[in-house]
Amino acid sequence: MKVTLKDDILLLIKTFLTYKKGGSVVRNSYFWALKSIACYTGRGHDWEYDSVVWLALSRMLLAFAESGYLGDRETFLEFSEDTPIPEALRSVSTWL
Repeated sequence: MKVTLKDDILLLIKTFLTYKKGGSVVRNSYFWALKSIACYTGRGHDWEYDSVVWLALSRMLLAFAESGYLGDRETFLEFSEDTPIPEALRSVSTWL
């Protein structure tokens, strides 16, 4: 998932955040889990995660990645090359 970092707020880009009514249970559980720890999830907007939940986000992404039901593009955070990856997110992050 493409992300940006602005003022210690991690932004998940909205195009990667889709709930599919009638979709797979795992994917929809993943969607709701992501939403539950976000500090802002306005409809049609990027989702925001402040630094206090980054460790929980990292653990959640690892758990879903290890399940094997979701691909790396859905469970890894993709930062632009000029953005330093915060320590708490390094295990689930890569550069584009």
